[in-house]
Amino acid sequence: MITLDTLRDIILALPGTEETTSWGSPSFKVNGKAMLFWNPTFDCPVFKVSFEERDHLIEVEPDTFFTTDHHRPHRLVLARPHRVDIEWVRANLIRVWRAQAKKTVVRAWDAEN
Repeated sequence: MITLDTLRDIILALPGTEETTSWGSPSFKVNGKAMLFWNPTFDCPVFKVSFEERDHLIEVEPDTFFTTDHHRPHRLVLARPHRVDIEWVRANLIRVWRAQAKKTVVRAWDAEN
């Protein structure tokens, strides 16, 4: 099961990330851009994905991934913490971080890893 603490550990290990709040709930940013939100209504993480990936995830894993009317217009997908795969989570967060972090930070991280 993915917990907020697990997500925090993964995200804050990436350079330049910070924990903040959005709408009174935990969220994480890099370079001033949101990486992940926690949805208190469903007690679950909200991941950034493309519309195509979101629709695919919901189609092939409806017990894990879903959306809401509020989230539907955005490139976001909600995931049930007890079902989502930790490797998918890690890959998603690193991909989002790479896209939003300063390129010099990404290059330096790549050189160390």
